[in-house]
Amino acid sequence: MKNKFNRREVIKNLALGTGALSLGGVSSAFNMPESPAKEDLNSSRLKGNINHSVCRWCFGDIPLDKFARESAELGLKAIDLLKPSEWATVEKYGLTCSMATDDFANIGEGFNDPKNHKKLQLAYKPLIDKASEHGIKNVICFSGNKRQLSKEEGLENCAVGLTPLLKYAEEREVNLVMELLNSKVNHPDYQCDHTSWGAALCEKMGLSNFKLLYDIYHMQIMEGDIIRTIHNNHQYINHYHTAGNPGRNEINETQELYYPAIVRAILETGFDGYLAQEFVPTYEDKMAALKEAVLICDV
Repeated sequence: MKNKFNRREVIKNLALGTGALSLGGVSSAFNMPESPAKEDLNSSRLKGNINHSVCRWCFGDIPLDKFARESAELGLKAIDLLKPSEWATVEKYGLTCSMATDDFANIGEGFNDPKNHKKLQLAYKPLIDKASEHGIKNVICFSGNKRQLSKEEGLENCAVGLTPLLKYAEEREVNLVMELLNSKVNHPDYQCDHTSWGAALCEKMGLSNFKLLYDIYHMQIMEGDIIRTIHNNHQYINHYHTAGNPGRNEINETQELYYPAIVRAILETGFDGYLAQEFVPTYEDKMAALKEAVLICDV
């Protein structure tokens, strides 16, 4: 009862503004983060600590040539999830594709189903070859949906299907990167939906060119505890995606994730890969939304 009483008193005192805590003092007393200052959002000068990228599909209604040019002007280094037919367009502006894909890559039909192995291996090899020729290091892949597979069966099937492909990719200095996605909201039944499962697959593979794409939005939905998870599993992570939760929109103060702290935690692990914005913009000026997100993450 004593603890409850003390807690009530503290809350009461804060609400009444007693003691030295004004509204501004509450924030500073508890070291609460502040939103980026408006003047910071009017500057495109980047600090160079993060390799900034952005996912193409979120801005798909902007012609790629225009999108690439304006992304380069913002200081981005790459665009994510481009097909081979799109690479030359972004390369004109000094950008690269930070995560390659193609039409055959299917979230629900992945390496956890043995019936997919042969067709995926045949489809991925030309994509790996093209990526290698363009100096693109990362190619995305998916576990597929569980369809009543156990965790252990899914791990074993993925390992069998991926191993020969990874050896092929290793010779070409290309990584295969499996994305962590939520199965609660966006991708029901997807198997690689927890960091622990993805890390177990990395351990099982034992190959340095197989890593995870840690999607912060998706993993916030599935497990939370983002910063601790990143610190504990950074050795398995090759790439990061962002978005605000809930809603998968802008990463500003309208949602629950505080990205400056998350990005600092990523940098603390020695990460030197790409951080790609993957939010669906709601602003009328979509490039302004992208600029805001990049500056929020530019710690």
